[in-house]
Amino acid sequence: MLISTLLFLFILNSCRKASTDISETLGNDNGLAEQTYNDVNQISEEAYDGSLNSYKTGEASDVLSTCSTVLVDTVARIITIDFGTTNCMCADGKNRRGKIVINYTGRYKEAGSVHTITFDNYYVNDNKVEGTKTVTNMGMNTSGNYYYNISIIGSIIKADGSGTISWTSSRVRTWINGYSTSTRSDDKYSITGSASGTTADGDAYTATISDALTIDLSCAHKITAGSIIFNKIGGIDRTINFGSGACDNTFTISAAGRTRTLTFR
Repeated sequence: MLISTLLFLFILNSCRKASTDISETLGNDNGLAEQTYNDVNQISEEAYDGSLNSYKTGEASDVLSTCSTVLVDTVARIITIDFGTTNCMCADGKNRRGKIVINYTGRYKEAGSVHTITFDNYYVNDNKVEGTKTVTNMGMNTSGNYYYNISIIGSIIKADGSGTISWTSSRVRTWINGYSTSTRSDDKYSITGSASGTTADGDAYTATISDALTIDLSCAHKITAGSIIFNKIGGIDRTINFGSGACDNTFTISAAGRTRTLTFR
């Protein structure tokens, strides 16, 4: 538990959740949502390698494995990534099953292209992922980096039966490193924007990125830097900090002057 029950009661001045710390639930649920929907982006990009040759080639997959299949309909402009009906152990060590379906208007690196991603009985480590993710290539910004507007309306039904996470976000994803190279592992992105959601416990919150998040594809847990300020509706602010760039799976959560370290589950 992130904060002891007594400290939790002291901070929130409430006995509504004496046996459960909302900070821990919020941190883990938001971290799961961030990681899951960011992974979807990488999987979608990898799917192009062997099918449309429009992203980066000649590199082993970071996620896709021999038990996954990429199907391409170039007429309808639909890509289906099929992990099968039973758990498929992927290259990143996560079990997946079901399908990711991508409707696209153009290639990922083509300015103005729109990719709409949906799910068909899609599970990650037995957590069911639902919703829609839309990625729009906005072209090059004033700094000479390509950037993308990303919107998500989604939910994750947790495998442990503890409830459903809902998550809505509006983000800007800027490609800050590796755009012109032939490998994926040196790719880095900066993410800004805001989100709102409901934890599996049913607590509503808002989230604003206060320091741009860094996504580093060379790291197993891709979010390596940046921070998000959360406000539980009717509660106190909390800050989740993903660090300053180290390839680890930890993050800190701070509330009312207290800080603890958690790991991605």
